[in-house]
Amino acid sequence: MSEPNKIEGDNLSNRGRGRPKGSVNKVTAEAKNVIAEAAAALGGKDRLVAWAKEAPENEKAFWSTVYPKLLPLQVTGEGGGAFKAITEIRLVSG
Repeated sequence: MSEPNKIEGDNLSNRGRGRPKGSVNKVTAEAKNVIAEAAAALGGKDRLVAWAKEAPENEKAFWSTVYPKLLPLQVTGEGGGAFKAITEIRLVSG
């Protein structure tokens, strides 16, 4: 007979099971709400655009740090399948 594992064994509570898959982390959700409220109080979209236009380094920070957070974490190809990468090597005589 096999030994019960620590999670299933005699544990009659939900202790050790973690959050259900897909549920929102309350701390993360609250942090996002606070950041969104702060952004709105600082001027929202119009202020962000003005800040990005103030200096080239601000625009660089926007495109390299802020905007990528909106992009999907995983890139998929046509129809949701695998992404096909084509590598082309050119030899040039000098």
